[in-house]
Amino acid sequence: MNDVVELREVTESDVLAFFEHQRDPESTWMAAFTAEDPTDRVAFLLKWTRILTDNTSVARTVLFNGYVVGHVLAFVEFGAPEVSYWIDPRYWGMGLASAALSRFLDEVLTRPLYARAVKDNYGSLRVLEKCGFLVVGEDQGFAEGRGEEVEEYILRLD
Repeated sequence: MNDVVELREVTESDVLAFFEHQRDPESTWMAAFTAEDPTDRVAFLLKWTRILTDNTSVARTVLFNGYVVGHVLAFVEFGAPEVSYWIDPRYWGMGLASAALSRFLDEVLTRPLYARAVKDNYGSLRVLEKCGFLVVGEDQGFAEGRGEEVEEYILRLD
């Protein structure tokens, strides 16, 4: 799968595609910790403006056969470097998240690097595991994408 998955710098049109990905209800449920209103385009664009102008963040667009299918990013959360990603659900189950995250980790060499996933997001947990992350803790918090408190795993890559 790595031969057809590419990463590139994020462009303005990519962010518009990311917004469409975020609006998918199943994706929002699985990610859990999302925007309060995933249909609020202005809030989404402001969030991405902050991400792209923050010199402590690294964001990349995920391309599959030349099409924008998601993004991967590293940022500081709770005082520690963390990674996150989002793949258009039409492309789930194809190994794209694993391939994209693996390539991203070749570029972003910060270690330790953390990730978080809701305990029932088995797909994301598997992606992180395949990329070398190990569960090091647990947390819980209110997840806008579900409208309720959820439990999550904290994972670390050394």
